[in-house]
Amino acid sequence: MGMNRRKFTREFKEAAVRRLELGASIAVVARVCEVNPNVLHRWRRELREFGGKAFSGPGRGRAEEGRIIALERKVGQQAVEIDFLRGCLQHVEEQRRLQALTTRGSSTRTLKSK
Repeated sequence: MGMNRRKFTREFKEAAVRRLELGASIAVVARVCEVNPNVLHRWRRELREFGGKAFSGPGRGRAEEGRIIALERKVGQQAVEIDFLRGCLQHVEEQRRLQALTTRGSSTRTLKSK
C-alpha cells in the first residue's frame, strides 16, 4: 500500500530553517527532523523568496500550480486548433461559393419527360 505524505506545520518548517541559519549542517538537521535534505533546501529557499508568506497553505501550492500550468497549456493548444479549424472552414466555404458561382450558369441537368 502507498504511504501517506507527511504534513509539517509552518512552525516546524521555520524551526528547521532556523537551525540551518544558526550553523547546523543540512545532514544533521535532516536527520533530527527526519526529512530529506532536499526538503530542507526547498524550505530554506521558499522562506527566503516569500518571507512571511512562505508555508501559508497546506503544502499543495506547487501541485496546484503545476495543474494550472498544464491546464493553461491545454487551453492554448485548443485555441490554436480552433483557429486552424476556423481557417479550414472559411477556406471550404469560399470554395463552395466559388463552385456555386461557376456551376450556376452552366447547369448540365436535363429533364426527362414521358
